[in-house]
Order: sequence, then structure tokens, then C-alpha cells
Amino acid sequence: MYLDAHNHLHDATLRPHLGRIAGQLARLGLKAAIVNGTCEDDWPAVSRLARQHPWVRPSYGVHPWDAGNRSPAWMGRLRQILLEEPGAAVGEIGIDRWMTDAARPDDARLLGLRRAPLTEQIEVFLEQYALARELDRPATLHCLQAWGALDDLLRSNPAPARGFLIHAYSGPREMVRSFAEQGAYFSFNGGFLDPRKEAIRDAFRSVPADRLLVETDAPAMLPPTPWRTHRLPPAPDGTALNHPGNIEAAYAGLAALRGLPVADLAAQVATNFKRLFGAGAG
Repeated sequence: MYLDAHNHLHDATLRPHLGRIAGQLARLGLKAAIVNGTCEDDWPAVSRLARQHPWVRPSYGVHPWDAGNRSPAWMGRLRQILLEEPGAAVGEIGIDRWMTDAARPDDARLLGLRRAPLTEQIEVFLEQYALARELDRPATLHCLQAWGALDDLLRSNPAPARGFLIHAYSGPREMVRSFAEQGAYFSFNGGFLDPRKEAIRDAFRSVPADRLLVETDAPAMLPPTPWRTHRLPPAPDGTALNHPGNIEAAYAGLAALRGLPVADLAAQVATNFKRLFGAGAG
């Protein structure tokens, strides 16, 4: 049984392949996937997928890359869709210094977006984090190059009762305990199997067993070639696409890292997934 704690199955680049992907995921034994909207424009696509596939668990939020492009009505719209879908989570939300301080001006992923400064990102994040707490929903957090700032924010703002997921955790090993004490779960991504990601893999050796989850972030974050069990043709612009079936590789890689049989890891992840995402989450 596989559970994908974080992906973007609604992404336009996956749309031409969805029929084939759904069949392959069924054969693989995927039980549930948290599909994260990142801006107002893609929330309807996430909702449609959840209606079409019982294993899709919707999540709605404004990603820090999209924080500078939200509409004046964004918060009312988010509250409304969460109230209409009681099983939905909040996410993907968070903060990102890479976008503001390190990303190239011509980075294709950010073209056409107004890059919100960190102060604005924090405002948008905290509004959504408080909404997750108010509505008793789990939250999925994104963080890049802002781990100290995130730690400060989490220490000064109560967490949702269910806790929260830091997806594709790439922060320092030394901060794992602090985040876990504040309610964090941590999802391992197959992209971390890249030999250059040893520091991240080392951090996952220290994650408490009862806080481990597994994800693909598909169509992003491809596992290295030897680990890919599922493949897709590239996007029209040539971008390589991560098939969500590569959740299989992420489980296998994390099990090897932790010195566990895959079946034992899967049992622990299933318990953790249900605890965070609630009844019906597998």
C-alpha cells in the first residue's frame, strides 16, 4: 500500500497522461494521494480530480510563489472551498527565500509572477495557518532557504491540532527535533536519492518514526534515473516530468535509508498518514 503525502496531479503538464497514470497507480496499489493546489486558479482542477478519483485527497492553499498574485478575495474563496469540502487540507503554504534572494530573474518557473517579499509571504502564510487551526485541518508547508524564519513563526503561532507536514524537508538535521516538537511531520521525496543529497538523507535518519511520510511532488522532483520505476514523456517545453508512480522509488529509497523492509515502512507511514490527514486517509 502506497500513500503519496504531496503531489500536484492537477498540473497541466500531467493532464494529457491522466488516464494512463490513474490506471498505473491503481495497479501499483496507491491508496491515497494529497493533491495540493497552489493558487486560486488551480483549486477547481484539484476539486474535479477529487470528485473523479476516490483516492485523491484535496488540499487548497496559496503557495509563497503565488502569494504576490492572489486576488483581493483570496481568503474568502479559500475559506469557502474548505467549508464545502470538509475532508480537504490546507496547502501548499509556506515561505521561500530562494525565490526572492537566489532565483534567477529569468527562471521559467517564476515567469509572470510578482515575487512577494518575505514579509508579505509571512502574512499570507500565517492567515492560512490560522485558518487550518480554526477549521481543524492539517496543513502542508513549503520552505526553501528560510528555516530559521519558519522555526520562529511556528514557535510563536499555535499549530493546527492535527499537526502539519513539512513537505520534501530539506532543512538541517539539527532542526528536526524542534520542528517535530511543534507538530511537524516530514515527507521524504524520491529526488533526495540523488547522490548529491546526502545531507538531506542524513536528516531523514533522525526523523522520529511516527513523523515519517513519503511523497513524489509530481510532476516535479524526479528521482535519479536508476530509481525511476515509472516514466512520462517530457512536457512540450522539454521539461522532464515526474510520474506519481515513482512513489514506489521513494518508499524503497527511504526504507533502505532507515534499514527497514519496505512493508514495515509502509505500515508505519500508513499509521502516520491517517493520524495527520484523518479518517478516510487510507
